[in-house]
Amino acid sequence: MKKVLNLLILAALFVACDDGNLTQEDISFEDITATQSCTNNNIIYKLKDQEALILEIPKTNFPTELTAANDTIELDISATANRVVYRFYDGIVSSANICETIVPATPVITDQWTATSGKIRIVTTADKSTDETNNSTKITGYNYNIVLKNVTFAKSNGTQVYETFPFGNYKISITTLPFKFDQTLEKCTATNEVYNYNTSEALILNIDPALIANEVTPLNAPRTGLIGTTTNVFTYRSFVNGGLLTGDYFCQPTTPVTPVLNQEWIGVAGVSGTNGIIEVTTTTNGANSYKHTIVLKKVTLQRGIVSFTLGDNYPLGELFTTD
Repeated sequence: MKKVLNLLILAALFVACDDGNLTQEDISFEDITATQSCTNNNIIYKLKDQEALILEIPKTNFPTELTAANDTIELDISATANRVVYRFYDGIVSSANICETIVPATPVITDQWTATSGKIRIVTTADKSTDETNNSTKITGYNYNIVLKNVTFAKSNGTQVYETFPFGNYKISITTLPFKFDQTLEKCTATNEVYNYNTSEALILNIDPALIANEVTPLNAPRTGLIGTTTNVFTYRSFVNGGLLTGDYFCQPTTPVTPVLNQEWIGVAGVSGTNGIIEVTTTTNGANSYKHTIVLKKVTLQRGIVSFTLGDNYPLGELFTTD
């Protein structure tokens, strides 16, 4: 009996000596896929019943123009910059409790864990949609996969450390490029620049002149070339404040500064028999007149490390020439 009593006393002493630092509580948001953001600040967050996981990160860390240098970034967590907070409430929490300037009186925050150190790792990729009829792709948005690394949370009863804590995916949508071109091509008289444009965007092909010879091509035997980096350079441009682009923009010795360029995408060099192919079919269009129909096959446009494809067959348009 004495031995049993001593064991009970010893067990009680062990319990009494727990200072709280050994208490392990888990943040569990694995089932919450929806990441939300505030429009009036730099906060992104996840909500689950009476809990909120909140990150405050400058929006400049969510780029839409990717390079090898910024597709993956790491930010240092601190109490003043790149903040991470986990909150508990006494009722169901909503976006108003996170984003509103005047926060609703209820529910009330009952506890908060604040990250004091660690890193936020963000990996950015482009979201694309595919047109199954021609295998063309469009960039519809960007996905930011966020992981917390070696993060330490200060709690009311001690600290808690996660070596790797997946926050999840934060997505933004963008307006896809319009590509609202007709089939009428024009060519500069002094250069090999063939172009198509509307009020806010342009397609420019610095074409090999041999591809637009004034000779009828045999049936089903078009002239062919490849998108290149010096000859057959292919460019897509969009402009700020659509409605300003006119024909005067083209065929200039230097590229005009107005209208202001918004985006520029460059054609990826082609591979013979595989992709980046230019096909030109020439027919007569009356006496001493010719029509050159230009089709691009499996052409890819790239900006930084992001790209999209024009599909198996993209009709660039028709160019009319005379002898």
